[in-house]
Amino acid sequence: MKAKKLGSTLRLAAAGLALCAIALGGSADAQTAQAFQDSFYPYKQGMPQVPGITPGLVINKGNVEAAKDYLDPAMYQFVKDGWVEVTVGATTDFPLPASYVKASEQNVGKVSIGADGNLSGYVAGRPFPADPDPKDPLAGQKLAWNYKHGYNWGDSAAIYPFYWRFRNLNSGAVEREIKFNFHFLNFKHRVDQQPLPDLPANPSNIFRGIYVQVLEPGDLKNTQLLILRYEDDGKRDDAWLYLGFQRRVRRLATGQVTDAFLGSDLMIEDFEGYNGRIADMKWTYKGTKTMLLPFYNHNDQKLATDIKDPDGYQYVDFGGKGGCFPNVTWQLRKTYVLEAEPVDPAHPISKRVFHIDAQAMTIQRTLIYDRKGDLWKSWTIGKSHPDHHLPVNKGTGVAIDDSFSMIDLLSGHCTTGQFKGQVDPKLSPANMFNVQNMRAEGR
Repeated sequence: MKAKKLGSTLRLAAAGLALCAIALGGSADAQTAQAFQDSFYPYKQGMPQVPGITPGLVINKGNVEAAKDYLDPAMYQFVKDGWVEVTVGATTDFPLPASYVKASEQNVGKVSIGADGNLSGYVAGRPFPADPDPKDPLAGQKLAWNYKHGYNWGDSAAIYPFYWRFRNLNSGAVEREIKFNFHFLNFKHRVDQQPLPDLPANPSNIFRGIYVQVLEPGDLKNTQLLILRYEDDGKRDDAWLYLGFQRRVRRLATGQVTDAFLGSDLMIEDFEGYNGRIADMKWTYKGTKTMLLPFYNHNDQKLATDIKDPDGYQYVDFGGKGGCFPNVTWQLRKTYVLEAEPVDPAHPISKRVFHIDAQAMTIQRTLIYDRKGDLWKSWTIGKSHPDHHLPVNKGTGVAIDDSFSMIDLLSGHCTTGQFKGQVDPKLSPANMFNVQNMRAEGR
């Protein structure tokens, strides 16, 4: 079965290569066509191989030196200090859907970054489908745009429900648990869910919406967050917060997206890896590496038993120091390293260093540094293959956000997240993403 699936992927890659070469004018553009293929099918020539780092290996403080070059600096130190062990899993293909690849193919050679910082010529898919060029001064910015217009959650999806736990890093005590529903919707540049490519009746030219509702505990119930991101990257997001105990909606000030969200270790700006404008950061491409990243098959993991879901779904479990680390396997994967420095000198951080999976174009590991330049937070997002998760996700091509950990090293605290991600458009209708809905839900 695995050989059959790999053969199908390779045939799709070869067909795409041929079509791309034809579309680009034949052999003269074969190099561009190959770059496109390398962007979407990084493993068509085989999976990354590192002597001694093989599936089943448990990397611990006794053998971590051999894996130092394949872990980011924070994870290396955590393992070296005995905070956590990393189990290596087999590298697996996470192919994006053919519709997204086709949309990206139609962009080739047509997209540029305009003088206003926005994209010019973009329709849908990956804006810059090629590996970053270290000689290109815009390489970092292009990577950031590829992330922004990636296939994270597809055209729409929901985390339904979503458990956050606030933990003491030293004692492991769970200080608080919040149960949410999170919803995501792309208003524009859609490739799968009808209508395509844009939702109708969008006079404000909104690109994407995020809607959050607290279900438990009682003192936070019906607290809601709505974020609307505009197509124009120069325009700041609109965001509103409904506080259940106050029963009113208030607009969030710009600076509040960098405050601790509901007392957790996350900023709103941290959501999904990075939840801000391209214009808010100076982007620097730092290179491409083979690295261990938390990609896995959800159904193959040792799952938690302490959360009882009505349909029997089990969430990822946590362990390590303070219970702050997801118990999942990590794969050797092609990884882009991208640095982001805030443009605003009053921003609470000095930089983020993102580790982006080259195939899925999603952020799995982020190191966050305080204004003094010291490592402040370690941010992990684990991804499950959609075909080894809930049945509704099978065949969607969405690498499913499945676990998270934000560790605040300075306060000795962490926030962990356990997901039930569902790629189901019925869960996130367009009429959910407005202030009137927040008021109606809060009654």
